[in-house]
Amino acid sequence: MFDRPLKILLLSAEVVPFAKTGGLADVAGSLPKALATVGNDNMGNDVRVAMPHYKGVEGGKYLVDFPVHFGNRVESAIIREASIEAQYNGEHKTVPVYMVDNHHYFYRDGMYMFPDEAERFAFFCRAVLEMLPRLNWQPDVIHCNDWQSGPVPFFLKNIYCKDPFYGKISTVFTIHNLQYQGNYPKDTLGVLGVGEEYFIPERLEFFGTVSFMKMGIVYADIINTVSRTYASEIQRPDLGERMDGLLRKRSHDLYGIVNGINYHEFNPRTDHRIHRNYDRDSIENKKENKYALQKEIGLPAKDVPTVGLVSRLVDQKGFDLISEIADELMRLDIQIVLLGTGDPFYEKMFSQLKDKYPQKVAAHIGYNTILAQRIYAGADMFLMPSRFEPCGLGQLIAMRYGTIPIVRATGGLADTVHDYNPVTGSGNGFVFSEYNGRALYHAIARALKVYRDDPGQWTRLVKNAMDLDFSWAKSGVEYLQLFQEAISRRLEKARTA
Repeated sequence: MFDRPLKILLLSAEVVPFAKTGGLADVAGSLPKALATVGNDNMGNDVRVAMPHYKGVEGGKYLVDFPVHFGNRVESAIIREASIEAQYNGEHKTVPVYMVDNHHYFYRDGMYMFPDEAERFAFFCRAVLEMLPRLNWQPDVIHCNDWQSGPVPFFLKNIYCKDPFYGKISTVFTIHNLQYQGNYPKDTLGVLGVGEEYFIPERLEFFGTVSFMKMGIVYADIINTVSRTYASEIQRPDLGERMDGLLRKRSHDLYGIVNGINYHEFNPRTDHRIHRNYDRDSIENKKENKYALQKEIGLPAKDVPTVGLVSRLVDQKGFDLISEIADELMRLDIQIVLLGTGDPFYEKMFSQLKDKYPQKVAAHIGYNTILAQRIYAGADMFLMPSRFEPCGLGQLIAMRYGTIPIVRATGGLADTVHDYNPVTGSGNGFVFSEYNGRALYHAIARALKVYRDDPGQWTRLVKNAMDLDFSWAKSGVEYLQLFQEAISRRLEKARTA
């Protein structure tokens, strides 16, 4: 452990509460709070965040502006500052959030899916690095998240390597989902400001493209994923998204830390969004949330096992397995409550299921944060049959509310949910391994059996889940250790160079 606070800069394309399309924003908004309040003797760390300033982002006071040279053009970067507030053991800390503003690149409707995506995020990465000496702040480590920040480790080791200001900065690159890689045509080399000598497999070339994800994996001091199991899975051809060989090559630098959740926001004892507050010592009050949820969404209000799903409706999440067994499930005495949006195929599937079984299925296509909380609190079980799942936050929130997860053993689900053993009373959910509808059906049936046959065992299982600690305070300590390892490796390489 270091005997001083660390200076940490976290980069993310989205950060709660300013901009969000998925779980990355939650991580980028919560992890810095934990890092700012953990460390040796609770002295905390100097943690700051950087993100683009999108059109819809409000606030941010002007700090500085400067030209950014990249490729064959110059663009102006305006740096604005906002903040997120951290509370820990009665202490308050403010985490600065630097927003890179440029009207041409970021003043648009939406955050992603533009034809000049490579140019937008190459500019963002260069602007962040150019910003640091102008702020007279030199981080010990830059924590890059997903492909949008992949160029930063590359720039540090190839463009800024001769500038002593940047020489001691270490990098950690976190892969949140290997599917999304940021792969672009060869002429992206010009945007990056490098020549064709970099278009080789040992550097940036990836199956005929320039890959921003590969930049992070090749050039970061340490690579991290959002669960230990996912770190292992992505080294296999079936889940490696064609990068498995590269990840195996760097396996000694590859780690996995499970994401946390905000225990202040997700707290059934104080959550004002749910109908009745409760905790592990008043679990009986949880049932009132189920009855209120049933009435709100139009299902019969009765003590029937209720299965919740809150999810993006995409192929990754295993909804094809539900389709396989839907009619068979409906013969059981259960209710299913879904909240989500995504692929029109799955939206239609759940809407049709609702129409066919209106007394058993409620499907809300869209997203509603209040309804999501009421599902987490009101359901008895929470379903995540994912084909793959780097970490998953739904199961962590569900367990915080005493709602028992039924999951497939993959990625972060395998790391956080352990199969319940009715003989020993150990475990916190119901787990299946094979990716097929029959395995899913048996896992649901096992959960229903415990729920119906032994209320005492079910209560014990609920307490097992609620007793677990998936707070960012715990994960923050692990990240801090990872940053320290990255810094140590960087210093060791400098000494032996």
